[in-house]
Amino acid sequence: MKILYAIQGTGNGHLARATEIVPLLIELAETDVLISGTQADLNIPFAIQYQFKGLSFIFGKTGGIDIFKTITQLNPFQFFYNILKLPVKKYDLVLSDFEPVSAWACKLQRKTCIGLSHQNAILHHSSPKPEKSDWLGRLILKNYAPVSLKYGFHFKQFDSSNFTPVIRKTIREAKPENKGHYTVYLPAFSNDEIEKVLSEFPEISWEVFSKHSKQTYEVGKIRFQPVSLENFNLSFIECEGMLCTAGFETPAEALFMGKKLCVIPMKNQYEQACNAAFLAEMGATVISDFNIDKKQLKFWIESKTTTQVKYPDHTKEILKIILSRTEL
Repeated sequence: MKILYAIQGTGNGHLARATEIVPLLIELAETDVLISGTQADLNIPFAIQYQFKGLSFIFGKTGGIDIFKTITQLNPFQFFYNILKLPVKKYDLVLSDFEPVSAWACKLQRKTCIGLSHQNAILHHSSPKPEKSDWLGRLILKNYAPVSLKYGFHFKQFDSSNFTPVIRKTIREAKPENKGHYTVYLPAFSNDEIEKVLSEFPEISWEVFSKHSKQTYEVGKIRFQPVSLENFNLSFIECEGMLCTAGFETPAEALFMGKKLCVIPMKNQYEQACNAAFLAEMGATVISDFNIDKKQLKFWIESKTTTQVKYPDHTKEILKIILSRTEL
């Protein structure tokens, strides 16, 4: 069997999960990898056969997507060209982690495409939703990367087509410690915005991993540094708490390690609003406005409450299930 595994490259979560999935796929079948997107920071430890600009959302500096930059960097002609030219029919199976080029190529070329992503689980009827509805956000989730069959990952398993998170081996095998600092990953905020809020807690040591930093520097007890997976992992494993966006992979790993968790969902991002609703049910602190909810941030810092979820290591079994079902 020859597989094309296509990965969304907006943000780091999809690629972090891929570092666990790709080696297992290579064990099970001949596998080519496709990545589209421009916002990831991770070094990829495997060969990439196709790399496209895709449809990337550009992070802003005030807590959300920069709509203007997102629109201006779009190249619809190149996107459609890539869709038409991608040779999906030469593969026995196309597996897409919310990646639009491969998904639309399969749709237009009438090729079965299997979706394996967190976004698929968000659309499940049992997945918690935010109080405020967002028809546009839901529409985008449904149509951004259309697939023939859907499998999903979420913070809890709903049914046989949805699974608990993939926890990276580095995190799964780590021995978590508490060295008193807080790890921060808020890519949609500028360093100035982060400094303005965190400087109100001068007694706390903050280790901020920033998309907007080219070099490491310190302001009081706030340490800003470029995103590095190795340094991030070390800070994460040894932190007292994690302050991050309401993405999926990092909050899931924080829950696995039993770290105090506070999330700030990105503005106008339906996926993160859904994640925040789920995480709130699980005991995480959710802050809707970084600059206003400082009392809530203070309460979280002073709290000793944590939630730990020992997610099983069943990624290989999941892939085997999907491959066996598609062979029927």
